[in-house]
Amino acid sequence: MAAAQTNSTLAAGIRALRAHFDSVILPMWMGPGFNQALGLPFESLDAASGNPLPAERYRAMACARQLYVYAEASGADAAAHADRLFESLCAHFQDARGGWRYSVDAQARPLDETQDLYTHAFIVFACAAYFRRSRNAGARKLMLGAAETIEARFKRPDGLYEAAVASDWSRALRGPAQNPMMHLTEAYLAAAQVAEPALFAQRLRALAQGISQHFVHAPTQCVSEAPQGTPDNRHEPGHQFEWLSLVRGATEVFDGLELAESLPRAAQWARRHGVDAMGVRAALAENGAVRDDTRRIWAQAEYLRMLAVLGEREALAGALDGFRARFLHAGGWYECLDAQGAVARGDMPSTSPYHLATCLAALSEAG
Repeated sequence: MAAAQTNSTLAAGIRALRAHFDSVILPMWMGPGFNQALGLPFESLDAASGNPLPAERYRAMACARQLYVYAEASGADAAAHADRLFESLCAHFQDARGGWRYSVDAQARPLDETQDLYTHAFIVFACAAYFRRSRNAGARKLMLGAAETIEARFKRPDGLYEAAVASDWSRALRGPAQNPMMHLTEAYLAAAQVAEPALFAQRLRALAQGISQHFVHAPTQCVSEAPQGTPDNRHEPGHQFEWLSLVRGATEVFDGLELAESLPRAAQWARRHGVDAMGVRAALAENGAVRDDTRRIWAQAEYLRMLAVLGEREALAGALDGFRARFLHAGGWYECLDAQGAVARGDMPSTSPYHLATCLAALSEAG
């Protein structure tokens, strides 16, 4: 494809995705996707009707992801919605022990009070985005407080972080895992934009070194889901792409570290084994065999984001067209497809617009 045609195709695809996000997805979660009485986003909507599925719980992480989305969106309505989400995040999920509860029930009563690293990371991430938008000093204070809690309560002597700790902080419930620490990396990168950049850079470099030492699989250079040596370990292609986007976006922080050197090779391996004409596979074995051939929307969004970060415009233009054709519909999106392109999941979770928002941010810079 000639460069001019590539640029035209890519620009049109980005405009179309942005229009769908702004006109369909953002209004969806301010309208039927939002429980006005509780001030919380429903966990999921029915993909066919757009109506909320029966509420069993509300998670802090889901509320925080939605806060990020509306903090980044333009317009007064989005700003007002972000204000409401921030108030609800504080009201429903802060606990009396200095942490953040995992979830509340359908009536917003405490449900799961586990201290969860993934949740805390998204508190930091969302508060950083909300502070940038609103300049609300309370958001910056909560961001810094959550980060200090993470360092004091989740960090281990080996430099890694527990994935979950008991509600009273008395013991670890789950040991280190790749995904929470990847989102902690994302959160600290966002925090460094609004406070203590040198401190967060120091923490990020130590975290990256821990990932390289304990999670990078030497033959493929991929960041595995569990520490090396864990039986039946796996690689998720989407996470290789997500890691590369994060590290490439902050070269001054990660310069000279092993992780910055290994991730391009990990992404190349993941593209070779984990991407085909139908999109990005969910999971691979360490030898490249397919473990899960589901095509999840978040992994497709992370692939597009990585292509944008790498400047691979022709590959991006084609992948974006395929993504829009397969995963978007007039009422929203398809969360999961099988290997043949059939719908494998009939709901739209409130957490997925976050991936589309971070993807669109990268696409806008590339376009």
